[in-house]
Amino acid sequence: MTQAVTQQTGASSLTGLLLPLSDRTLLVPNVALAELIPYRAPQASPGLPAWLLGQIAWRDLRLPLLSFEAAAGGEARVGPGARVAVLNALGGRPHVKFIALLLQGIPRSLRLEENLPRANAPLSVLELDAVQLGTDLARIPDLMALEQMLADAGLI
Repeated sequence: MTQAVTQQTGASSLTGLLLPLSDRTLLVPNVALAELIPYRAPQASPGLPAWLLGQIAWRDLRLPLLSFEAAAGGEARVGPGARVAVLNALGGRPHVKFIALLLQGIPRSLRLEENLPRANAPLSVLELDAVQLGTDLARIPDLMALEQMLADAGLI
C-alpha cells in the first residue's frame, strides 16, 4: 500500500524549468535540460534561416543554436544576460542527441502540480499550451516541432 501511495504522490507533481526568452517564458520539464552554458557567439553560415543562429561547440559536438522567438515568428535578440540551454533532443534521430536554445537569463526551477491552470493566451505555431503560474504566464514549447524544423531545413 505504501508503495502505491508513493507512486501516486510522485506522479502528481514534477519539477519544471522556466526558460526566460526575450519576449516570453517557456516551461519545460527539468529533464529536458542537459546543461546550461554561458553564451558564446555561434559560427554562422550564409543562407541560414533567421531562427538558426549558427553552430556552437559543446563537449566535442557541434550543436545548432536556435532562437525560439525567431522560429515562432518574432526576432532573435542576444541580451546582456544571454545563456544557452543545451536540450535533450526528443525526435529519436540517432545522430541528433542535443539542440541548443538561446535564453535571456538563468532558468528557474519550480515544483509543478498535476493540474496547472491554463491561461487564455494566443499561442504561436511552436507552442502547445500556456499556463498561469502565479502572476507569470508560461508557454509550453513544442520541442519536437522545433527539432522537426531543423530536419525540414536539412540542417540535421
